[in-house]
Amino acid sequence: MYYPFVRKALFQLDPERAHEFTFQQLRRITGTPFEALVRQKVPAKPVNCMGLTFKNPLGLAAGLDKDGECIDALGAMGFGSIEIGTVTPRPQPGNDKPRLFRLVDAEGLINRMGFNNLGVDNLVENVKKAHYDGVLGINIGKNKDTPVEQGKDDYLICMEKIYAYAGYIAINISSPNTPGLRTLQYGEALDDLLTAIKNKQNDLQAMHHKYVPIAVKIAPDLSEEELIQVADSLVRHNIDGVIATNTTLDRSLVQGMKNCDQTGGLSGRPLQLKSTEIIRRLSLELNGRLPIIGVGASTRLSLRVKRLLRVPHWCKFILVLFLKVRR
Repeated sequence: MYYPFVRKALFQLDPERAHEFTFQQLRRITGTPFEALVRQKVPAKPVNCMGLTFKNPLGLAAGLDKDGECIDALGAMGFGSIEIGTVTPRPQPGNDKPRLFRLVDAEGLINRMGFNNLGVDNLVENVKKAHYDGVLGINIGKNKDTPVEQGKDDYLICMEKIYAYAGYIAINISSPNTPGLRTLQYGEALDDLLTAIKNKQNDLQAMHHKYVPIAVKIAPDLSEEELIQVADSLVRHNIDGVIATNTTLDRSLVQGMKNCDQTGGLSGRPLQLKSTEIIRRLSLELNGRLPIIGVGASTRLSLRVKRLLRVPHWCKFILVLFLKVRR
């Protein structure tokens, strides 16, 4: 009942300031009795995926809590999983501001954040302090100034530091806001990366005596042929899951709208059809060989339900605080 008033107030701020303000409040209540203010009772609907048991099929996707600062407060909201990150080996400020733009009429958002984060060591310290009892995913990427040819080294560094604390690890090779990153989705570059990641996973499993599943996050802008090749590579390398999808560069559904020409990845309602189609095609191509984790700023509960009904795998959905959740 308070949502229209909160939304109106937040929309007086620019999107990133609204995000920062929201997180400032969450940081204040995290780990305190005031977490009760956001606590929700969510019915248990256990789902098994990647060898893990999720309390319910609704998760919070990466990008909202990049540094793992508000894990407990977000966990109090009832999510079956929380994915923090994207985090990189070294801290980096991300791209220049402004870098976040609302498309109000389309219920969309364009971001070119650029993996702004305080580095993997800081994230690990935050995770150590958290008491969240759901599945915690950690999303990792490469630093902007790391050459793409050496990008796999950044993923391996992050894996080594987070392995003991992660429920699963998400490999982000699909953000459009780090130059050259999406080239890691193709051909020999993908095979080389997946080989290194799988070898590191095996080494870390032996070291820590536990298996942490790996999921690879892909773009929604892949062609049919590219999607088939990606699916084949993931299966051949025994990757545990695929996350579909990241934001899109496609502007066909938002032409003429304010901010539509801003560079960056588009999410929200305009992404839904595109990401759902990728999930459908992936489902046909994989035929149950690999679980699909569906992500895409859903703005209506009915669309979440449709996805769950259409795709016979566990699906996870992003919550974007600066978009409206329903009309």
